[in-house]
Amino acid sequence: MSVVLQVAVDAPGLPPLDYSAQAPLAPGTLVRVPLGRQTVSGVVMALVPQPDATRLAALRPIAAAHTALTPLAPAWLDLMQFVARYYQRALGEVIGAALPVQLRNRKPGEGTAAPPQSSNTSYRCTAAGLSALPGQIAPRSVALWRLARALGVAEAGETPAASTLPCLSLTEARRLHPHAVKVLADWEGSGWVEATAAAPVSSNLAASAAAPTLHPEQAQAVEAIAASSGFSPFLLFGVTGSGKTEVYLHAAAQVLQREPEAQVLVLTPEINLTPQLVGRFEQRFGAEHLAVLHSGLSEGQRLRHWLAAHSGAARIVLGTRLAVLASLPTLRLIVVDEEHDPSYKQQEGARYSARDLALWRAQQLGIAVVLGSATPSLESWRAAQTGRYQLLTLKQRATGVLPRVHIADTRRDPTLRASGTLIGQTLDAALRQRLARGEQSLLFLNRRGYAPVLSCPDCGWMSDCPHCDAHLVFHRTDRTLRCHHCGYQAAVPRACPGCGSLDLQPVGKGTQRVEEALAEKYPEARIARIDADSTRRKGAAASRFDSVHAGEVDILVGTQMVTKGHDFQKVTLVAALNPDAGLFTHDPRGPERLFAQLMQAAGRAGRALPPQGDTPASTPEMLVQTAYPEHPLYRALVAHDYPGFAQAELIERERGGMPPFSYQALLRAEHRNIDAVVEFLAQAQQLAAPLGETLGVTVYPPIPATLARMADVHRLQMLIEGSHRGALQNLLSQWRAELTALRSRVRWAVDVDPLDF
Repeated sequence: MSVVLQVAVDAPGLPPLDYSAQAPLAPGTLVRVPLGRQTVSGVVMALVPQPDATRLAALRPIAAAHTALTPLAPAWLDLMQFVARYYQRALGEVIGAALPVQLRNRKPGEGTAAPPQSSNTSYRCTAAGLSALPGQIAPRSVALWRLARALGVAEAGETPAASTLPCLSLTEARRLHPHAVKVLADWEGSGWVEATAAAPVSSNLAASAAAPTLHPEQAQAVEAIAASSGFSPFLLFGVTGSGKTEVYLHAAAQVLQREPEAQVLVLTPEINLTPQLVGRFEQRFGAEHLAVLHSGLSEGQRLRHWLAAHSGAARIVLGTRLAVLASLPTLRLIVVDEEHDPSYKQQEGARYSARDLALWRAQQLGIAVVLGSATPSLESWRAAQTGRYQLLTLKQRATGVLPRVHIADTRRDPTLRASGTLIGQTLDAALRQRLARGEQSLLFLNRRGYAPVLSCPDCGWMSDCPHCDAHLVFHRTDRTLRCHHCGYQAAVPRACPGCGSLDLQPVGKGTQRVEEALAEKYPEARIARIDADSTRRKGAAASRFDSVHAGEVDILVGTQMVTKGHDFQKVTLVAALNPDAGLFTHDPRGPERLFAQLMQAAGRAGRALPPQGDTPASTPEMLVQTAYPEHPLYRALVAHDYPGFAQAELIERERGGMPPFSYQALLRAEHRNIDAVVEFLAQAQQLAAPLGETLGVTVYPPIPATLARMADVHRLQMLIEGSHRGALQNLLSQWRAELTALRSRVRWAVDVDPLDF
């Protein structure tokens, strides 16, 4: 008997559509359906009850159903509907973003059972590989040589006998090379390595191997999480290095011990932090029940790991913000590490917050969620202060010593005034001390490139981007000018395009310029730079961080990439260069972000020093070079006083009626024709004004975005603000329907709970 199915289709802007089928399909079934002249993927949302014959005859039938794949759980469908409703996007669009591309494009019958390759596999080098591999690997391929050496391959000298060659497990191989699975598969296909069965790993995930003893604060936190029942949000507020990850590991072990089929979701803000976290969890629990989800995976890898999570084979799922949308049918614990990080907010498509969705999923399922940070977001801190979250505090470092923070007044440093460098006298002395002691130093400057702009002192010409309201950044390594917004690139002109002067000067300083200055000032030092330019190639970031961890770098300079979560064991000095721009920004969240960046940067120092060490040779230090040494933010930083800083910021937010004391949304609009954008937003304001008056929501006039023109596209925005979340959502849902009916050529989107203005 034919039935009617409501299907959320993978197409922008469309609501769920009705299709006919020869037999009922369970909600959550993945299907292929005709849409216009195309066939697209979709998910069955509901069975339409008692359709009449006329209705059935008018509907197009589904093309195929993925009946081999277990239907997506009702809780997951509810999550998708909430994301679409709250963040004002079409349901099919949200589902399409949550499912792997290869799963959506896969034809029924191709098979969907594709678990990750077993970590029980190990590899041994063959005789052919011993002779062939040295000639196949380029000398500069550091990661490939690490993999080859672990297999017993020698660059020179005697070749070991085949009987003495080591076996390399897949788990260990992944630590040595980011693409070990593919590399070993290629070598196996060439006959250079052979796969063998490794010793089985214990299937008892609760039997944590080599788990260290918890200190009292950690033990209390783990006990509180384990004793919770129902929806239990925790804010784990711990200083950097206090052992928050160990709390996560023990809490996960207890959940898995209580319930053999349980799943744990662990979120981390950055792809670069994922391998480090994966290594900790693999070491403790083994890799056979671990899945990883982030945008750096190939589509095939993402499909395998997603299927492992969906089937329940993956008991622990680690990932960045997209992992919060994964299908986890037996989810029992969620951890959000560095919960304050703005990277958890998606900036394209459905602009969801992974942290907020983690809380929603935990409430939906009635489980515990742990938000961890040394500098919690003000929203989370207020929730803990008002009793909505349970506050767990780790005041002492598990290992190492908290750095002493010193403020260097750049106004009184003759070196900075005379030479224009970013290395002041105090910092120079501190760097030389660390070099003499064989310790590592980290210099943090949140500006990549050589200089922010190239300028002509004769006529005032500046290297502006022809497509954006931004400057082209000077990159000295390849003599180019690049736009960090649209990607435009041009060669450095030989003379000023305005007046012909040959005296073009770089203005300002970026990480490349600092790296150059360090090389000139300390020729004996091994210097490395880590930023978006130096780590463009896949695996480059992991390789550079490995060099730092191995002690092959004396001075590391980088952007915020180097400040987040990395466990540098030999760094005893951290310096923040020119952080003052964060004090004077139009963004109301600017001070909060700057304080978090500096606290996180400070936390990279002294992580391996013994707590009793209090001599100059073992005292970690953070040095902040600033022209505003008396600013309250820096005074709080010196005292490591996050609670004091947060309280002052919350008072300011409440006076200004800003989040978390209000709720906001932005209507972002863009088009190549500025007049079209202005006209659209004028109409939008007219539609929103009466709704705002009725619901008590403020509708502000349109203004240009911070970057008003990008890639020749003009961008404007409108702020909508209310004191009640429900009233704001009511306005947005009605307003969005009216905006859609305008059928404007302008590209627009609603950003709920925006972080960037």
